[in-house]
Amino acid sequence: MVSGQWALPRVVVAAPASGHGKTTVATGLLAALRRRGLAVSPHKVGPDYIDPGYHALAAGRAGRNLDPFLVGPDLITPLLRHGASVPTPADVAVVEGVMGLHDGAVGRRDFASTAHVARLIEAPVLLVLDTTAQGRSAAALTLGMAAFDPAVRIGGVILNRVGSPRHETLLRDALAEVGVPVLGAVTRAAEVAAPARHLGLVPVAERAPESLAIVTALAELVEATVDVDAVLALARTAPPLTAPAWDPVAAVGGPAGVERPRVALAGGPAFTFSYAETAELLAAAGADVVTVDPLRDPALPTGTRAVVIGGGFPEAYAQALADNTALRAELADFDGPIVAECAGLLYLGRSLDGVPMCGRLDLTARMTDRLTLGYREAVASTDSPVARAGEQVRGHEFHRTTTDPGHGDAPAWRWNDAEHGFVAGRVHASYLHTHWAGHPGAARRLVEAAR
Repeated sequence: MVSGQWALPRVVVAAPASGHGKTTVATGLLAALRRRGLAVSPHKVGPDYIDPGYHALAAGRAGRNLDPFLVGPDLITPLLRHGASVPTPADVAVVEGVMGLHDGAVGRRDFASTAHVARLIEAPVLLVLDTTAQGRSAAALTLGMAAFDPAVRIGGVILNRVGSPRHETLLRDALAEVGVPVLGAVTRAAEVAAPARHLGLVPVAERAPESLAIVTALAELVEATVDVDAVLALARTAPPLTAPAWDPVAAVGGPAGVERPRVALAGGPAFTFSYAETAELLAAAGADVVTVDPLRDPALPTGTRAVVIGGGFPEAYAQALADNTALRAELADFDGPIVAECAGLLYLGRSLDGVPMCGRLDLTARMTDRLTLGYREAVASTDSPVARAGEQVRGHEFHRTTTDPGHGDAPAWRWNDAEHGFVAGRVHASYLHTHWAGHPGAARRLVEAAR
């Protein structure tokens, strides 16, 4: 681990609730800072995969997640420091929050909330307020958000959806009364819209040209409406980081052998849900990590010994995935270990909404009207390429599909007194998304199985 103090300027972009404009401000701020020639490190509180894609496009480096539930609170600052160091040291870090500032995991008070992460990384908070139909009450709301946890320092406010110059003046005067500086004001007419799917934006990879245009527009919006110099000054008030940086090599104990087996990691528009640390841990464990796009690549990369297929929105690409019959056939017969999460689970089944998939697992899948969402504490039910039976992990679910059957004769996991997922030979597949920095043994075990 890289040790020693590091005076990394950093700021957390938060809000009283979802829908106030955190992603608009955070993404635009990242892009605006990058336009100034600064190296900007983008981060997201929580398990979300989609916002980090926009962050990455804005910052020009991987968007990374900071989730105390998935990886444990002790790893949050080390992961921040690692992300801000790769590929080069950042000049500033911007962390977008999740939900409302003080909203944590259900039943755990503020654990895994934006406030929790802000405390862990000792960063000031930039609060984004949707001021629609609000006047002086915006100041009362801000004061309450700050007083609720005095250990969380709200250093400034961005007014969003301001109705008129008069409305802005009223809001600024009210916030001056409570001593909170206004660092920007975005009018309703100036807002930049991005298409939504489920609980988040449409992934960047699905609409690359449009996504780039959105990020450019957000940068221009922030430059025109936010005092970027004041935000930078706020970020520089954060104290030096003292915890050492997370090190993937140390996390897995170094390469497991001399041979570097090739591990194919699914990517492309249909499989966009993957944490950057997954590939880093696989490489640290001794794998040669390559990417495969199941929409376009007719075969696995030559010499592939294991496959990791993460999440995404396969329902949007079911027919295109089906049309790639050569890769489906290869995966159906592939004899190396395969690890699949959510979309990967559906892709390995026989069909999705009647459209043929790989047929590697004896299941069918279909879309439903019900969103399954939440953190899970799971126990491995069966030995597999990523876990030993009885091993405990933390993950999350995020899907609108269901499978028939719901689990195999050898289930992958057990949580909430029920079995979930499938272990079939060397295949491990389930709806559970996991962050391997929280259980790095998964990467080492998979590489050893590939070897």
